[in-house]
Amino acid sequence: MYIPHSDKETKEILSQLGLGSLEELFSHIDPLLLNPPCNLPEPRSEEDLRDFFLELGERNRLPVYFAGAGSYDRIVPSALKHLIQRGEFLTAYTPYQAEASQGTLQAIFEYQTVIAELTGMDVANASMYDGASALAEAVLMARAVKGRGSRIVLSSAVNPMYRKVVKTYLQGYEDEILEVGFTDEGTTDLNALEDALRDGSAHAVAIQYPNFFGFIEPLEDIGNLVKGYDVPFIVIADPVALSILRPPGDFGADIVVGEGQQLGIPMNFGGPYVGFFATKEAYIRKMPGRLVGLAEDTEGRRAFTLVLQTREQHIRRERATSNICTNQNLMALANLMYAALLGREGLKEVALQSLSKAFYLKGKLLDLGFEEVFKGKHLWEFPLRVGNADRLWRELLNKGYMFGVPVYTFYPNIKDVLLIAVTEKRKREEIDGLCEALRGLIQ
Repeated sequence: MYIPHSDKETKEILSQLGLGSLEELFSHIDPLLLNPPCNLPEPRSEEDLRDFFLELGERNRLPVYFAGAGSYDRIVPSALKHLIQRGEFLTAYTPYQAEASQGTLQAIFEYQTVIAELTGMDVANASMYDGASALAEAVLMARAVKGRGSRIVLSSAVNPMYRKVVKTYLQGYEDEILEVGFTDEGTTDLNALEDALRDGSAHAVAIQYPNFFGFIEPLEDIGNLVKGYDVPFIVIADPVALSILRPPGDFGADIVVGEGQQLGIPMNFGGPYVGFFATKEAYIRKMPGRLVGLAEDTEGRRAFTLVLQTREQHIRRERATSNICTNQNLMALANLMYAALLGREGLKEVALQSLSKAFYLKGKLLDLGFEEVFKGKHLWEFPLRVGNADRLWRELLNKGYMFGVPVYTFYPNIKDVLLIAVTEKRKREEIDGLCEALRGLIQ
């Protein structure tokens, strides 16, 4: 154990704490001190340890990913990886002091602009924890916008993990959370949705676009239906898909949220990720988080500053919209860099390559005996049914392929179905290699 204090300093600290020894200070973890892990190897030199850990690292062979379900293995430009590690970007918390944070504030402002353009909304905040918490915050915001009601309506085709987070956020409320099923198209059942809205008790509707199964929801029909009942309309959007699909703002969405991991952030074994959040200007004061705006300094020069902070730290507690306490600045900056490096056409190319490769793989899988589950239109993620799906999944993982996500994990009634995703990162030889491995297991 390395302790940076001298014996004299240690005695002074213990005296101030009213303690007689370091053992007393650490008594709450006494079992660990008295019974250290056994069978530990003998100490090694720095060079030996470096070789040891390099050898361990070489055993970590990541699989070839054909899985998504909210986290996608996309190409991250090398320039982004180097830029994001610059010391001036590794900032902590929020840039409260505008005079000392112009670069950071400008980056957040540009990030907000990118998200607003992608989603077709008026304004975006300075980012959220992740897509799931962004949805939960959107539901709470919708409650405030509506001002009355007791029901949250979620499509069952919304990412199941997102729906769980919404339920967690709403534990302190008495709202009913009603989940609407999906049709054989793989999209939300509009008749069931209207039934959920008919009694006027709903104060939020949330739809995913494309949904968890990868299918494109009929947002125009849903938007018209929801507006007919005067209910705030929330859309959980895929930012890469928005480069080739019409934005939710075109269909009357009131709030658009989503996960920014696909925009230049590696999968990172589950995080950190970043959520985006956009809305209409009319609702800006009910939006959670922070907003960076463009202003002028005393000499008339362009200046950036935090213009809206609706957390209870900054305003009266009863007027706060949320206790969300970060802007995920580094992750948001990665999103911005990715968008700037690729540009509008580059992002579209990522989407089109993913789409092309997905249909190439799907065609080969259907030839191998896989079956369609739904009839709707999808992009680069789709579910297929195959006998002994669990066995295939495990055996392919042993061969170095993460082949889809078993759907029954989230939908127990849907057996022998794998949710498969293909990104622009997948090479033709990887796809062909997967199919060859499958052929050997199926036949």
